[in-house]
Parts: sequence; structure tokens; C-alpha cells
Amino acid sequence: MNDCRRIDLHMHSSVSDGTDSPAEILSRVKEAGISVFSLTDHDAIKGCEVILALRGASEYAPAFLTGVEFSCKDERGKYHILGYGYDPAGAAIRAVVEKGHALRMGKCRERLAFIRREFGVTFPQEEIDALLAMDNPGKPHIGNLMVKYGYAETKEQAIKDYIDKLRFGSAYVRPEEAIKGILGAGGIPVLAHPSFGDGGQLFVGEEMEARLLRMIDLGVQGVEAFYSGFSPKLRNEILSLAEKYHLYVTAGSDYHGGNKLIVLGDTGMSEDTPVPDGMERFLAAVKK
Repeated sequence: MNDCRRIDLHMHSSVSDGTDSPAEILSRVKEAGISVFSLTDHDAIKGCEVILALRGASEYAPAFLTGVEFSCKDERGKYHILGYGYDPAGAAIRAVVEKGHALRMGKCRERLAFIRREFGVTFPQEEIDALLAMDNPGKPHIGNLMVKYGYAETKEQAIKDYIDKLRFGSAYVRPEEAIKGILGAGGIPVLAHPSFGDGGQLFVGEEMEARLLRMIDLGVQGVEAFYSGFSPKLRNEILSLAEKYHLYVTAGSDYHGGNKLIVLGDTGMSEDTPVPDGMERFLAAVKK
């Protein structure tokens, strides 16, 4: 593969909660000069199938890894599990995707009912039909509608002050389910932005290590150490844990197009960043 420093393995398209189509993602990756990338839509692999088809006909084809991000939760908290290099036709991963999609659609309907019941937020039926026809509608999509119809000034305010008032207990894929599905399709499971939990939760020190060890016990093989939201201190702590437990290392921006103020390719890596052994091993393993 090409220069590890020109890597971005965490981005979202309109198949989940990004604003760029998979084709636009591919175009922007080329424009940014990224040499290795992955599309990691929430609970969805449809965008990866589109990019695989488009990239095959492209004159300039940056290295592409199939990707996915499962939003997981269990009795101990929330985790985002990334999967890389899986076979998109694999029954194991498709089963988890189907479960995640069904849960996501159910939560979307419940959120619409909740904000209507509790806050009197209503939308025209055609807007609701269009929302539910999307691949994976989520909080940002509802938030944007609330802004459009004057219920909130910003998408972020809509989510914080209205949508997030409804909490879900068990309506999530469990981390072990996601990890098993990724491994079953020949992929590599990675813990996304390991220092961040649910909402504003921040894990450091012994708490961070305990959280990571639990995911390792469930089958996680790597950590996202380079991430747009990490300070150098957080990044170095995760790199140290990756070295201690011989984990793969990945880098991702978490780009969402217009839905987040994150630049494609902003992973914290620069031209002079030493490439960790865990990243070189990851790219070698996923290339097989």
C-alpha cells in the first residue's frame, strides 16, 4: 500500500449520517490525495459495495478497505466497533448489519413519536416518508428537519435539547455481536476513538485500559489511535496501550461531510509522524 500517513479509515456517507454520496466520497478522497481509505457507515455496508464498483472503473484508484462502524452498547457502556477488510457478501456481517438497521429504524420512529408527544414537533407526512425511506436515518436527519421547520436554531441544539431526551436501554447491537460478525466475514475488528464513550464521556488511565482489555477479551484486534478529536496526550496514551497489548493501529477523521466540522484526512498524522509498527502490521494483514 501507499504512504501510511496519507490514510483515512473513518468516514461516513449519505448511506448513514454523512452528506456526501459514496461516489462523492471517492471523488473527495482523490482530491485530498489520500492513498488509503475506508468508508465506515453506521450499521451499513451498502456504500462500500458502491465504492468497490466505482473504484474498479477508475483511472486513479486509491487503496480501499471495506469498512463499517457498529454502534454498540451493553450493561457497561457504549462502544463503537469498526470493521475492516471483511467480505461484504459474508453472511456473518450481513446479519449484524440487518439487526443494526432494524434497530436504527425502530429508534427513528420512536424519536419522531417522542418529540411529537413531548414537544409538539410535527413534520409534513411527505418529510416523514422521505426520512423513513433513507438507508439509515438517525438523529442528525431529524435534527436537520427540526431546523428546517423552525423548532431549533441548529441541528446540535435539536439533538441536545429535544432528541436526546429520549434514552434507549437495550436497542443496540452488543459489542460481542459486532466483533463476531466482523471476524466471521474475514475482517479485523477495531475499537473506534477508544477514549470516548457515550455523550461526553472521557476514559483515561486505568479506566481506559480496563475498557480496552474488555474489548480485547471479546475479540477486538486494534485501536483507532489517530483521530481528529484526540489531543496529543490521548493519542500517545492509546499508542502506548496498543504497543503494550500488540494491537493493530488505525487512523481516521470521522468525516461526515456537512454534518460535522471535520476535514477529510484530518487524523492527527502529518508528514513527519512516525508510523507505528501496529499500523504497518494492520495494513499488511488487511491486504492479504
